[in-house]
Amino acid sequence: DEEQQVILTTAVDIIKLPYDSNEYTTLTGNGSMPYQIVVSQDGNVYIALDYLAQYTALQYSVEQEPLHIIINNQWGTKTFSDVIKEESVRLDADIKSPILKKEATGDKVTVLEQEEEWTKVLTADGYIGYMKSKKLSDSYEEQITSDFRTAEYTSIHKDYDMNLLWHQVTSQDSNDALAADIQDVKGVNVISPTWFSISSNDGDISSLASSDYVDTAHQNDMEVWGLMDNFSTDIDTDTVLGTTTSRENLEGQLITEALNYQLDGINIESLPEETSESYVQFMRELSVKCRNNNLVLSVDVPSPYSFNEHYSQKELGEVVDYVIIMGYDEHYVGSDAGSVASLSYERDGITGTLENVPKEKIISGIPFYTRLWKTNASGEVSSEAIGMDKADQILSDYKVTAGWSSETSQDYAEFTDEDGNFCQIWLENEASIEEKMKLVQEYGLAGVAEWKLGFERSSIWDVIAKYVN
Repeated sequence: DEEQQVILTTAVDIIKLPYDSNEYTTLTGNGSMPYQIVVSQDGNVYIALDYLAQYTALQYSVEQEPLHIIINNQWGTKTFSDVIKEESVRLDADIKSPILKKEATGDKVTVLEQEEEWTKVLTADGYIGYMKSKKLSDSYEEQITSDFRTAEYTSIHKDYDMNLLWHQVTSQDSNDALAADIQDVKGVNVISPTWFSISSNDGDISSLASSDYVDTAHQNDMEVWGLMDNFSTDIDTDTVLGTTTSRENLEGQLITEALNYQLDGINIESLPEETSESYVQFMRELSVKCRNNNLVLSVDVPSPYSFNEHYSQKELGEVVDYVIIMGYDEHYVGSDAGSVASLSYERDGITGTLENVPKEKIISGIPFYTRLWKTNASGEVSSEAIGMDKADQILSDYKVTAGWSSETSQDYAEFTDEDGNFCQIWLENEASIEEKMKLVQEYGLAGVAEWKLGFERSSIWDVIAKYVN
């Protein structure tokens, strides 16, 4: 409303329709009479039905007495009955209820609800009311279809398992060290550097993109999917994504960076809850632009619990190429001590996402890190994220041996440090990673993603290689 336009986003196009535009259009079904597509009047916005019918599976008819429009956009199996003998359609299921109209013998009505004495029906000319059940034939079903074919959201789908490795890049020095950082990495076919962040409420981005980095990755048979996050508290994401000009600016800058640096894809992470509708629209529009430029579009989403419903997995899964479940942070900074990613948490994330997204689009995100939890004498809990080798070194320093926890499918250890803190750790290692990889195989997912480069040890790649092709 702020920009006085309607935006219609299809799988292949983004169409802008200004309010009260002087641009008229003539369409089949409206004869030769031109009309305005969008009209604003008394605070309401109206879209011409003929125009809308080009883009969605609806049919409508106009009835004159009294003047009303019947719109149908529901297809599939419907239940009908024929009128055996002329009968009144009443407002309620009561013989004293007002009569809406009369149906003639042989008329066909849609059955909405059926009881022994009364049946709720929809007449062919759009009235909803009640008729005596004994005046109707036995109900029967028919398949109602539409000739409309919507433009399909085509997806880029690799014919091999995805093995994506996130790379936290904080400076050009991080870029320059890529060759050394990946020398022990095996089987990774996508690397996703954290290059892009929203830098202003106008939709500008900061970028650490590097051509040398892309060249190095490509030489090692890795695609590059540049990651965009938004963790700055200075940015009002609702303003950025909810305002057309800033949202388009953001999309345009991402596409420009991807093309300038010859990226293979874009990966999007982070969403404040209040921006959910605008975020879905952003992903719709970005998907069109990625599709038109042959760029893979992936989105990172948390495990689907009630408090994460604003991520709209189903809508995102329709427009992007891959949905990556961030199957970690089960316990996090500020929470009680516990596993970063127990096996049940991983499984719940996968099964929940499968309710909304097809398996060939789902990538399971797993952690290469754990947390060392410390509880002091006052009961205050703190934690530090650490990689695999550091975790093992800490246990060695304290001469502690971890034991397998069947509850989490991880090795677990606890001890008291020199400051008197009670320490707990749920390890990510070869054994726990293998259990997580078995889930990828069990559910036939598109692959795996790991957070992050540098937290793993080289032997982990041999474990993952057993489950991705």
